[in-house]
Amino acid sequence: MKTIMKSVLILTVAATTVAFTTPMKKRIDIKESTIEWKGKKILGSHTGTINLKEGYLEVEGDDLIGGMFVVDMTSLKNTDLSGENRAKLEGHLKSDDFFGVATYPTATLVIKSATKKGNVHTVNADLTIKGATNPITFELIMGETAARTSLKIDRTQYGVRYGSGSIFDSLGDNTISDNFELDVLLKF
Repeated sequence: MKTIMKSVLILTVAATTVAFTTPMKKRIDIKESTIEWKGKKILGSHTGTINLKEGYLEVEGDDLIGGMFVVDMTSLKNTDLSGENRAKLEGHLKSDDFFGVATYPTATLVIKSATKKGNVHTVNADLTIKGATNPITFELIMGETAARTSLKIDRTQYGVRYGSGSIFDSLGDNTISDNFELDVLLKF
């Protein structure tokens, strides 16, 4: 009887341990989550938003172990202009000069690994924009109901070369920064 009880106790502890370490997907609430972008040029900058189409974070206990996000590139909006100027900029950003959303309506980010220090995870991921995939590393701050990150992306690595001073000469005041910034808030 002691042997049976001991076996049951060991199985219970083992099952409980496995239950707490089984990976879990935290689905992202795409309506409550936000992505804000900022692009800079010699004479100023522009800001806007873009929407998530779907996404999740995969966690094991408190550790981030994976995840995947799909961004709806057709939802790209400008927030610092209005009227005709706003429509013109949004159209240009969606054109083949920039993100070519007719051909590439989504961008994706796939988390490959992460290391944790406190509530900050250093994330290694693959980012695909305009059909080109490159590795990217960034910090993600995780909370109980949300995660937040800010990152810079070199658009030229994704074939977005329009107005790049590192690729074209003599652009002068028309030079656009190769990097654009994203501020991301993910709600679970």
